[in-house]
Amino acid sequence: MPPHPPAVYVVDDDDAVRGALSALLDSVSLPHQCFASAEDFLAVADARMRGCLLLDVRMPGMSGLELQRSLQAQGVALQVIIITGHGDVPMAVRALKAGASDFVEKPFNEQDLLDRVQVCLREDHQHWSTRQALDEAAARFDALTPRERAVMELIAAGYHTKKIAAELDIQDRTVDVHRFNIMRKVGVRTLAELLRLWAVAHQPAHP
Repeated sequence: MPPHPPAVYVVDDDDAVRGALSALLDSVSLPHQCFASAEDFLAVADARMRGCLLLDVRMPGMSGLELQRSLQAQGVALQVIIITGHGDVPMAVRALKAGASDFVEKPFNEQDLLDRVQVCLREDHQHWSTRQALDEAAARFDALTPRERAVMELIAAGYHTKKIAAELDIQDRTVDVHRFNIMRKVGVRTLAELLRLWAVAHQPAHP
């Protein structure tokens, strides 16, 4: 399933804060949704969400830190800006160590907050662009037969034709045929291109 369009999600139990943030985001035409509790947001969260989460660190029930951990466990890769009140900076620091992108203190400067949101939206775009490139590269290799994949893995390991043939107990010419078919299937013309695409396809995908 494709990811959702990017948006800003606001999770804060303070009605006034939610209203102010909603008006601010409206003023710059940023799509957004507001939630009064971490539990309400968690009920609709899924791994296809894109964008930025403005998250109050201290709320009744589930805290912002607990929500952050739950989202990570579910593979929800939103950029997170922690909103803190007076005296909550140590909690914000813990959130940053756990993967949050930034934090702001109440009362916040509106333009400063918008600037931080835009940074997070750019980082989100980069994350999803990289993830899409990894998925597309991996999908090309999915078309290989088991024998072609075995040959490809040995090519990537730096084996030459004769060594691949000996390893798989096949003829040199058969290795050349497999290499030709591999390059045709994944859509590259040179060995260098093939190895670059293989490296892209096997990069670890970060959440």
